[in-house]
Amino acid sequence: MLRNDKLAEWDRENFFHPSTHLAAHARGDTPSRIIKTASGCHIEDRDGQKLLDAFAGLYCVNVGYGRQEIAEAIAAQAKELAYYHSYVGHGTEASITLSRMILDRAPDHMSKVYFGLGGSDANETNIKLVWYYNNILNRPEKKKIISRWRGYHGSGLMTGSLTGLELFHKKFDLPLSQVLHTEAPYYFRRADTAQSEADFVAHCAAELEAMIDREGADTIAAFIAEPLLGTGGIVPPPAGYWEAIQPILQKHDILLIADEVVTGFGRLGTMFGSEHYGLKPDLITIAKGLTSAYAPLSGSIVSDKMWKVLEQGTDENGPIGHGWTYSAHPIGAAAGVANLELIDKLGLVDNAGTVGKYLNEQMHAALGDHPNVGEIRGEGMLCAVEFVADRDSRTFFDPSEKIGPQVSAALLGFGVIGRAMPQGDILGFAPPFCLTRAEADEVVSKTVEALKVVFK
Repeated sequence: MLRNDKLAEWDRENFFHPSTHLAAHARGDTPSRIIKTASGCHIEDRDGQKLLDAFAGLYCVNVGYGRQEIAEAIAAQAKELAYYHSYVGHGTEASITLSRMILDRAPDHMSKVYFGLGGSDANETNIKLVWYYNNILNRPEKKKIISRWRGYHGSGLMTGSLTGLELFHKKFDLPLSQVLHTEAPYYFRRADTAQSEADFVAHCAAELEAMIDREGADTIAAFIAEPLLGTGGIVPPPAGYWEAIQPILQKHDILLIADEVVTGFGRLGTMFGSEHYGLKPDLITIAKGLTSAYAPLSGSIVSDKMWKVLEQGTDENGPIGHGWTYSAHPIGAAAGVANLELIDKLGLVDNAGTVGKYLNEQMHAALGDHPNVGEIRGEGMLCAVEFVADRDSRTFFDPSEKIGPQVSAALLGFGVIGRAMPQGDILGFAPPFCLTRAEADEVVSKTVEALKVVFK
């Protein structure tokens, strides 16, 4: 469609896009897609191209696009009270109601919710709270944070350090010295292919224990992890992983931060990933699914154990010195209330579990024997296909071939959005929870067609 405006030109001249090859975009070497409208599981650009968004934005539009209930809640809140801060005990009906709704759904031992805007700032909050907690307990040396390679926890200074992906460290002088990384629970990519799943879990646990012994348990404050690796490859943990890891943390008095930005509010077919895998975290990070991305909002859910110490800290030192201008923003909170109500009303957590399972089963049936498919894996409404040059020898493609991006681009040509995941040739899917079986079939069939294009 020919247009007489300069929006695409302005885009290249003025807009700094995140996670983008800046020079290629500015030169016009890569496409500039301007999204105009969306409904259900589909988005449409301003040229009228309609695409099935099988990644829900960035795993975040969980209820699907175009939900008028949330739009109306945002509008009503903006008309009544567009903003007031939440410092020194101020609140709004929306922020207080949403806090209660979250805790009604969270594990029983959680106590309070602190609100931010995105997952990165929520994890920044978590680390500050962990350090504050140990200072109040007179443990000034207990400050290091253990994360995992391939984990994703944000892209700030501390949260980019917690993230265990090269792209987020390279040329940024990260990770910071307080952050350590241990083995990713990624069985398909284990160094020793002879290891059984149980042996690999034992190896992961031994690596963690060795790191704690090497650094000194009295210097390690917390372990942060996604219940299931997300951006690092959509990798469910091997059987028994969390049962092996949690006792080590408890033994050494190391706090557990469960980063549920992706898994929170239903993506695994349960309300929280902690519930799904039997975790008992001290802090839970929430964002994306909290509002289905209809408005920016994140949260740190604090356990009873930590809350008591935070209270003690303010009795001893006065008000806690942490806050954001937009903490508990009423428009974001109103979107959160409407979103959680809609998830319940439409039974979307159950649908994420059942249709997500169907998607994974159909992907296995269609591509399980493909000579360039090394593994198909997933849980709930998450699915990933990992590509290899040779499946028998588990030989990976050279990164310069960019097989993952090629498959993603071919799939886009067939009208379906899947994500080329970083550090590997992996095609990821994280559709909205309202995905139907017919739409799941379309995702699978179009993926098959995309592989025919790439693997001629």
